[in-house]
Amino acid sequence: MFNKKILLSAIFVLSVFVIAGAQQSRSETTAEEDYLSTFEDMIISELTISDEYDNKVLALQYITEALNNDTGSRDLTQVQESLSSLAGEGVLTESRTNGRLTNDYPDVRARACELLGKLNTPESRDTLTKIALAEKEPWVATAAIKSLGEISSDNSDEAVATIAWVEKRYAVLNPTSSLAFEILNAYEKLAPTVLDKSPLIQSISKIAVNYYYQSSVREKAKELLKQYTGKK
Repeated sequence: MFNKKILLSAIFVLSVFVIAGAQQSRSETTAEEDYLSTFEDMIISELTISDEYDNKVLALQYITEALNNDTGSRDLTQVQESLSSLAGEGVLTESRTNGRLTNDYPDVRARACELLGKLNTPESRDTLTKIALAEKEPWVATAAIKSLGEISSDNSDEAVATIAWVEKRYAVLNPTSSLAFEILNAYEKLAPTVLDKSPLIQSISKIAVNYYYQSSVREKAKELLKQYTGKK
């Protein structure tokens, strides 16, 4: 009996040390992760504000890696701020030398828009809305709308209004099949949570009869119209 009590006491003491050691190990791991994240955030911030194009591309690479490795515990505030800045390079934020725009980097903007969609926050949605409305390059607007369609289910009517405006603008200035196709995809994702489908249906109707677009795009628009109006 005595030996049994000693054995149980020993097991209890050992368990306390094991648990304490595990907690310390986790604390040390968390502290190390926090340090590395903070250090990486500093790098991302410095690369983002640099005037050099290559540094901005490198910032996007760091951000991509950070998002891929994120387990949900990391503070992504700096990532959010950097992506918002990079998405607006040359559009929302302009740098000029002797009147010449020196930070017009559409590929940087497009990639930042894609990553904002993965980040999936209200701040991302706000930035994507601004880019979609201000962007002059169809393929960058396409990236913004694709991400906007993926993250705006809680604010679908506002997103549809933004996308419909973009569709109308480009239909006049530069009708592009790839953009129209992505607009239709965004409508398809947003439609289930849209309260007023009238703007959505009107926009799809315009795509369906715009012969500047490829026939496959027009056919997709017609199929969506059947789905949302019930008309054949």
